[in-house]
Amino acid sequence: MRLGDVPFATESTRREMAGGIGHRVWPRITLVTAVYNGEKYLEETIRSVVQQEYPNLDYIIVDGFSTDNTLDIISKYEKHLSWWVSRRDKNVYEALNTGFARSTGEVMGWLNANDKLHTNGLFVVGSVFAAFNEVEWITGRPTVFNDEGMTVEVQNLPRWSRNRFLAGANRHIQQESTFWRRGLWERAGGYMDTSYRAEGDFELWMRFFRSARLYSVDALIGGWRFHTNSLSHADPEQYDKNCDEIVEKELSRTSGHGLLKSFWRMDRAIRRVPKVRGIWHRALVNNLRWCFYHVPGPDWPPVIECKRDKWIFRR
Repeated sequence: MRLGDVPFATESTRREMAGGIGHRVWPRITLVTAVYNGEKYLEETIRSVVQQEYPNLDYIIVDGFSTDNTLDIISKYEKHLSWWVSRRDKNVYEALNTGFARSTGEVMGWLNANDKLHTNGLFVVGSVFAAFNEVEWITGRPTVFNDEGMTVEVQNLPRWSRNRFLAGANRHIQQESTFWRRGLWERAGGYMDTSYRAEGDFELWMRFFRSARLYSVDALIGGWRFHTNSLSHADPEQYDKNCDEIVEKELSRTSGHGLLKSFWRMDRAIRRVPKVRGIWHRALVNNLRWCFYHVPGPDWPPVIECKRDKWIFRR
């Protein structure tokens, strides 16, 4: 059986692959966790990573000079880490840049200090990238954990394309389930934009879309923990406004897309008129985005799913 035929690993598979007996080596995966005063959830986050025993893991933690028990938790798992540091930083994106600058994986991703990976999630990631050389960017089925860490929501599998993303649909790519090849990261500039407080994920996806398709994987990789301190949910209206501005900047630097540019100019103008903007969004914008989100089209890449212990493309 080839590595690409294994959608997730059993204990025996992990032992065989770790020893490299008769199999291709698992691709090296870099995972970065940025944390500041994260003692409430951090240990659960770390355990969701290290207990998988993925045999080629580059796990890095960057702490923002925490004042609680975060450093004690990191020290407890130090032997499982490739590197860690504690120092002051501007925000989470600066911390991620610090971690990625020290990384060695051919596949990359990050996990926030209050979120978790699903069981064998890294084996899903490693086997998918090993199976499909042409795939540079993937995301799994979106899932939600509650405050106690229980999986309480498994959502429908979204489909993605650059044009629909620019149109404002399929906007929320779940970062905890998303991984990419180093080559894509480098072509996109190799950095997270530190000028954003919560929208840096969105801005990075925008740059990724310039040169790669995002493939949905019908499997559980990671999940987001619902809690009141989430950056993107602290002020959702401001978050969406900032994302809209990122889209408009992207459109301004891109040739073509005349209809999309006209749509965004009209949307921006109408939103300044209080009496009509509600009607505009209910009657037109939301319906248009629903179509962009749900109606199939040739711009959608195939879904990656498991059939008979083998990853395949499904249209």
